[in-house]
Amino acid sequence: MNTSSHLVCILMGSDSDWEVLKKTHQILAQFGVPHESRVLSAHRTPDAVAEYVRRKDAEGVKVFIAGAGMAAALPGAVAALTVKPVIGVPLASGALNGVDALYAIAQMPPGVPVAGVAIGSAGATNAALLAVEILALEDSGLAQKLQEFRASQAERILSIKLED
Repeated sequence: MNTSSHLVCILMGSDSDWEVLKKTHQILAQFGVPHESRVLSAHRTPDAVAEYVRRKDAEGVKVFIAGAGMAAALPGAVAALTVKPVIGVPLASGALNGVDALYAIAQMPPGVPVAGVAIGSAGATNAALLAVEILALEDSGLAQKLQEFRASQAERILSIKLED
Protein backbone atom coordinates (compact mmCIF):
# COMPACT_ATOMS: atom_id res chain seq x y z
CA MET A 1 0.00 0.00 0.00
CA ASN A 2 1.41 3.37 -1.01
CA THR A 3 0.81 5.81 1.85
CA SER A 4 3.41 8.23 0.46
CA SER A 5 2.42 10.95 -1.94
CA HIS A 6 5.76 10.35 -3.67
CA LEU A 7 6.66 7.53 -6.02
CA VAL A 8 10.30 8.58 -6.49
CA CYS A 9 12.79 10.00 -3.99
CA ILE A 10 15.82 11.92 -5.23
CA LEU A 11 18.73 12.06 -2.79
CA MET A 12 21.94 14.02 -3.00
CA GLY A 13 24.86 14.45 -0.64
CA SER A 14 25.14 18.22 -0.96
CA ASP A 15 23.01 21.16 -2.05
CA SER A 16 25.60 21.84 -4.76
CA ASP A 17 24.45 18.56 -6.41
CA TRP A 18 21.06 20.15 -7.09
CA GLU A 19 22.48 21.95 -10.13
CA VAL A 20 22.69 18.57 -11.89
CA LEU A 21 19.88 16.68 -10.17
CA LYS A 22 17.28 19.37 -10.81
CA LYS A 23 17.12 17.87 -14.33
CA THR A 24 15.83 14.66 -12.72
CA HIS A 25 13.18 16.70 -10.92
CA GLN A 26 12.19 18.46 -14.17
CA ILE A 27 11.78 15.21 -16.13
CA LEU A 28 9.73 13.56 -13.38
CA ALA A 29 7.53 16.68 -13.21
CA GLN A 30 7.13 16.61 -17.01
CA PHE A 31 5.74 13.07 -16.73
CA GLY A 32 3.59 13.96 -13.73
CA VAL A 33 5.42 11.58 -11.38
CA PRO A 34 5.09 12.54 -7.71
CA HIS A 35 8.54 12.90 -6.21
CA GLU A 36 10.60 14.69 -3.62
CA SER A 37 14.23 15.71 -3.30
CA ARG A 38 16.40 15.68 -0.17
CA VAL A 39 19.98 16.44 0.79
CA LEU A 40 21.35 13.62 2.96
CA SER A 41 24.94 12.47 3.12
CA ALA A 42 26.04 8.84 3.45
CA HIS A 43 29.18 10.08 5.21
CA ARG A 44 27.93 13.04 7.26
CA THR A 45 24.37 11.94 8.12
CA PRO A 46 24.28 8.12 7.87
CA ASP A 47 21.60 7.73 10.56
CA ALA A 48 19.36 10.24 8.80
CA VAL A 49 19.85 8.39 5.49
CA ALA A 50 18.82 5.11 7.11
CA GLU A 51 15.78 6.63 8.83
CA TYR A 52 14.64 8.41 5.66
CA VAL A 53 15.03 5.41 3.34
CA ARG A 54 13.32 3.03 5.76
CA ARG A 55 10.43 5.47 6.28
CA LYS A 56 9.95 6.13 2.57
CA ASP A 57 10.28 2.42 1.77
CA ALA A 58 7.52 1.65 4.30
CA GLU A 59 5.36 4.44 2.84
CA GLY A 60 5.50 2.78 -0.57
CA VAL A 61 8.04 4.78 -2.55
CA LYS A 62 8.78 2.79 -5.72
CA VAL A 63 12.20 4.09 -6.88
CA PHE A 64 15.14 5.90 -5.28
CA ILE A 65 17.55 8.06 -7.29
CA ALA A 66 20.81 8.96 -5.54
CA GLY A 67 23.38 11.35 -6.93
CA ALA A 68 26.93 11.17 -5.62
CA GLY A 69 30.45 12.16 -6.51
CA MET A 70 33.85 10.61 -5.86
CA ALA A 71 33.35 7.46 -3.71
CA ALA A 72 29.60 7.56 -4.51
CA ALA A 73 28.62 6.04 -1.17
CA LEU A 74 25.04 7.35 -1.16
CA PRO A 75 23.56 5.07 -3.87
CA GLY A 76 25.08 1.98 -2.22
CA ALA A 77 23.93 3.02 1.23
CA VAL A 78 20.38 3.48 -0.07
CA ALA A 79 20.48 0.13 -1.90
CA ALA A 80 21.63 -1.61 1.28
CA LEU A 81 18.51 -0.32 3.06
CA THR A 82 15.81 -1.21 0.52
CA VAL A 83 14.85 -3.80 -2.07
CA LYS A 84 13.32 -1.11 -4.27
CA PRO A 85 15.21 -0.07 -7.41
CA VAL A 86 18.04 2.40 -6.79
CA ILE A 87 19.47 4.45 -9.64
CA GLY A 88 22.87 6.05 -9.04
CA VAL A 89 23.79 9.27 -10.81
CA PRO A 90 27.57 9.81 -10.83
CA LEU A 91 28.40 13.47 -10.33
CA ALA A 92 31.47 15.16 -11.79
CA SER A 93 33.72 16.12 -8.90
CA GLY A 94 37.24 15.64 -7.65
CA ALA A 95 40.34 14.94 -9.67
CA LEU A 96 38.68 12.24 -11.80
CA ASN A 97 35.70 14.42 -12.78
CA GLY A 98 33.06 11.78 -11.99
CA VAL A 99 34.76 8.69 -13.41
CA ASP A 100 35.51 7.53 -9.86
CA ALA A 101 31.81 7.88 -8.96
CA LEU A 102 30.80 5.99 -12.11
CA TYR A 103 33.12 3.12 -11.20
CA ALA A 104 31.94 3.12 -7.58
CA ILE A 105 28.29 2.87 -8.66
CA ALA A 106 29.08 0.15 -11.19
CA GLN A 107 31.09 -1.90 -8.67
CA MET A 108 28.49 -2.47 -5.95
CA PRO A 109 28.89 -5.76 -4.12
CA PRO A 110 26.84 -8.73 -5.34
CA GLY A 111 23.37 -8.63 -3.83
CA VAL A 112 23.25 -4.82 -3.51
CA PRO A 113 22.59 -3.66 -7.07
CA VAL A 114 22.50 -0.03 -8.14
CA ALA A 115 21.56 0.89 -11.70
CA GLY A 116 24.12 3.29 -13.11
CA VAL A 117 23.69 6.04 -15.66
CA ALA A 118 26.00 8.54 -17.35
CA ILE A 119 27.94 11.18 -15.44
CA GLY A 120 26.24 14.52 -14.87
CA SER A 121 23.18 16.04 -16.53
CA ALA A 122 22.78 13.30 -19.13
CA GLY A 123 22.78 10.79 -16.28
CA ALA A 124 20.26 12.85 -14.32
CA THR A 125 17.95 12.89 -17.35
CA ASN A 126 18.34 9.16 -17.93
CA ALA A 127 17.84 8.37 -14.23
CA ALA A 128 14.47 10.11 -14.34
CA LEU A 129 13.50 8.35 -17.56
CA LEU A 130 14.56 4.98 -16.14
CA ALA A 131 12.43 5.65 -13.04
CA VAL A 132 9.47 6.48 -15.32
CA GLU A 133 10.07 3.24 -17.26
CA ILE A 134 10.08 1.24 -14.02
CA LEU A 135 6.83 2.89 -12.91
CA ALA A 136 5.32 2.38 -16.38
CA LEU A 137 5.50 -1.38 -15.87
CA GLU A 138 2.39 -0.96 -13.71
CA ASP A 139 0.99 2.30 -15.10
CA SER A 140 -0.31 2.28 -18.67
CA GLY A 141 -0.74 6.07 -18.60
CA LEU A 142 2.98 6.53 -17.98
CA ALA A 143 3.76 3.94 -20.66
CA GLN A 144 1.71 6.02 -23.13
CA LYS A 145 3.52 9.21 -22.09
CA LEU A 146 6.85 7.44 -22.68
CA GLN A 147 5.73 6.38 -26.17
CA GLU A 148 4.75 9.96 -26.93
CA PHE A 149 8.07 11.24 -25.56
CA ARG A 150 10.02 8.81 -27.76
CA ALA A 151 7.92 9.75 -30.80
CA SER A 152 8.64 13.44 -30.19
CA GLN A 153 12.37 12.69 -29.99
CA ALA A 154 12.23 10.86 -33.32
CA GLU A 155 10.16 13.64 -34.86
CA ARG A 156 12.70 16.26 -33.79
CA ILE A 157 15.57 14.31 -35.37
CA LEU A 158 13.68 13.56 -38.56
CA SER A 159 12.69 17.22 -38.97
CA ILE A 160 16.30 18.42 -39.10
CA LYS A 161 17.09 19.88 -42.50
CA LEU A 162 20.69 20.58 -43.43
CA GLU A 163 21.77 22.85 -46.22
CA ASP A 164 23.98 21.28 -48.84
